[in-house]
Amino acid sequence: PEGYDAVQDRIKPAGERLAERGAEAVILMGTSLSFYQGEAYNQQLTRMLRDATGLPVTTMSTAVINGLKAVGATRLAVATAYNDEVNTRLQAFLGEHGMEVLAIAGLGIEAVEDIFSVTQAQLIEFGARVSAPVPEANALLVSCGGLRTLEILEPLETRTGLPTISSTPHALYAAKALLGMNIQWPHFGQLMAS
Repeated sequence: PEGYDAVQDRIKPAGERLAERGAEAVILMGTSLSFYQGEAYNQQLTRMLRDATGLPVTTMSTAVINGLKAVGATRLAVATAYNDEVNTRLQAFLGEHGMEVLAIAGLGIEAVEDIFSVTQAQLIEFGARVSAPVPEANALLVSCGGLRTLEILEPLETRTGLPTISSTPHALYAAKALLGMNIQWPHFGQLMAS
């Protein structure tokens, strides 16, 4: 969380620069950056960026919540890149949206550069391992915008039998909605294909 605090002052100027360069919408990337202080703070970040840019705005955390709601998720298995403290904050954030976390486990990654050493095969195994003990879960969330998850959504859904929502792919899915685009992306999980 101290690392998130350190970048807060850089968010608004970054949004303003994007607007100046012709952006038509803005997404605050970084799931934990937007959920770590709860939903009220997530909404505060959204308003701040919207006011600063005059553009449609969302956050990665909002995109994940909307993705989970779109697949009817209420009981979750959650696989993350985070440590226990950040996982606790994510669980609280999900609870604010009426979602029950049945299992949560993290890779304990704290340095951004360490994310790049996690392979997609490892993520598939990790997601399957986290969801296996909770057959009553009705969705799997893979949380961390730095994890490369687009190509593993369909294999994870096949392996676990659960609709799978993940940070970056579903932020991109939210971006198309902000821009009024209606595009289907087959082979990247059931929500992206809809």
